[in-house]
Amino acid sequence: MNFQFYLEKLQASDVYKNFMKENPGAFLCSCFFVIDFDKEKGKNQQHFDFFIPDTKKLMSLQLEEEMQIVPIDIPDKTEIFEEIKECGFDFKEIEDLIVKEKDKEGIKNKIQKILLSLQSKQGKCFILATVFISNLGIIKVNINLKNMEITDFEKKSFLDMIKVFGKKKEV
Repeated sequence: MNFQFYLEKLQASDVYKNFMKENPGAFLCSCFFVIDFDKEKGKNQQHFDFFIPDTKKLMSLQLEEEMQIVPIDIPDKTEIFEEIKECGFDFKEIEDLIVKEKDKEGIKNKIQKILLSLQSKQGKCFILATVFISNLGIIKVNINLKNMEITDFEKKSFLDMIKVFGKKKEV
């Protein structure tokens, strides 16, 4: 599957058409995808987030079994949302890129789930990925879509994260 497939599925839906009719200035500013490798319980997800400049609201159109529109809270420090334009990618290509870098780094753990956040800054599309691996491991990956290259790759363990949260509570 690729990004364009889900975008076309979204754009063909009545929910999307009605949303755009009611919010003509709305634009796609981020996307969230879950690739779940659990064959029995796994559930893939696709969310397309739209910013509505007139009302300064953020809405997520979720493509699960039944498409729904879900409002997203924007923190007080409102960032400037940028429209995603001409960002295309194949999910298998992203997975292969991550696996190749994982193997290069000597990480033997099995991938269980990949969370992908598609964003755009200064007209450049990129993906922020969080990869859950066996033995409570996590890999954080940044991918430049134009060059289809990994710009940041860091492995962490769940225990590392607990230590960080524990330190913050002590302060």
